[in-house]
Amino acid sequence: MATDSTTITLSELVRRATAIVDADGVDDAVTNFAVRHEDDDIPVRGVLDGLEERLAWGADEDPSVVMAQAVTLYLAHRLDEVEDDDDEILLLAARSEFDGKPPAPVEEWLTRNGIEL
Repeated sequence: MATDSTTITLSELVRRATAIVDADGVDDAVTNFAVRHEDDDIPVRGVLDGLEERLAWGADEDPSVVMAQAVTLYLAHRLDEVEDDDDEILLLAARSEFDGKPPAPVEEWLTRNGIEL
């Protein structure tokens, strides 16, 4: 990860988000999400406008992918939190990106992963 948070690229941020969501790297849907953005080597600060649409393109409704998107969006606006605790980031991203009310499959995914809103 870049040491200067203002230069973190979208690909780096997606890698961090997918590592938080799928620490063991066994979820194929999350891996595919990361691969879709592996060449996005532009500073994330330069693509904040339209980032949600950019991340949603080609994504499915898999709860782990939805959370990877949410974590990416959350961290894109809070680059100073990129290295914070994974569970805390998941909790804060779910609260922020879903106004504390994630869709039922995402809420079930969070509960299975020990995150209570």
